[in-house]
Amino acid sequence: MAGRGSLNDTTLAPVLERAFKKGKPQAVAIEINSPGGSPVQSALIGARIRRLAEEHDVPVFAFVEDVAASGGYWLAAAADEIFADASSVVGSIGVISSGFGAHIFLARQGLERRVHTAGESKSMLDPFRPENEGDVARLKVLLNDIHANFIEHVTERRGTKLTSDEKLFTGEVWLARRAIGLGLIDGIGHLKPVLQERFGKKVRLRRYGVKKPFLSRFGLSMAEDALAAVEERAQFARFGL
Repeated sequence: MAGRGSLNDTTLAPVLERAFKKGKPQAVAIEINSPGGSPVQSALIGARIRRLAEEHDVPVFAFVEDVAASGGYWLAAAADEIFADASSVVGSIGVISSGFGAHIFLARQGLERRVHTAGESKSMLDPFRPENEGDVARLKVLLNDIHANFIEHVTERRGTKLTSDEKLFTGEVWLARRAIGLGLIDGIGHLKPVLQERFGKKVRLRRYGVKKPFLSRFGLSMAEDALAAVEERAQFARFGL
């Protein structure tokens, strides 16, 4: 996520390190439930997963819960195999930039926006000024370049499993069964049954996760947590969840 409750490479690094190194595991399973977030953080986390998997020769399984879309799918693609529930939402291989325009509201309130810059693009996409066609054109170049990076990552990771469906990289999303047909995931299944099938009924699972800051456990960051929850709710709502 892009908000205060977001995961990033710095936060996840020690968690991933423990998962790959402690006790010499036969495999690492990653549970994913994310509608997206920062493309850079997604890339950093995904790259770390691949480095650790190759360094320790450990296979990686991704298990999608409600949704693995956009940055969430970027992380899933870092795994060697991806599984999901039949009703999981998968895909959204695209890039989005959104905001609001408040210049009409300000004008109606008799407020004037004053911005002074050195560099014509320094105030690009200022939400308090009318939208500028040149700004939009520059933004689209950035979005297209990030999209190309996303496509390259998915293509490299999924390889010949992918179909040539024209909607594959349009930002479209699918439920798990259709995602299998497109090559986006490998099967329908849940974490424990799949791992028991692969490694035996007596397989032992060790769980690792990000611990909440000490003070937040006592409700001392309630306002921040509440705002993060609203941001997260809005992101999931894009997928009808």
